[in-house]
Amino acid sequence: MDKFIVEEINFMCVFEGQVRAVMIADIKNIIPHIQDSDMVELAGQVLGKLENISDAEFAEVVLEAAE
Repeated sequence: MDKFIVEEINFMCVFEGQVRAVMIADIKNIIPHIQDSDMVELAGQVLGKLENISDAEFAEVVLEAAE
């Protein structure tokens, strides 16, 4: 699994879901509303990684925002 970088973890922390499929759906739903191109790119990176890992691998990801 490609490790998530700090920015990706922080992005995922915005979503309260602990279920990978729900987080994927939530991110896909908000992408059309993001007006910052860097954030759209980040959302795409996160989606790509989430779609390529298993639920078990997702369960191991620590969703704790870094400062």
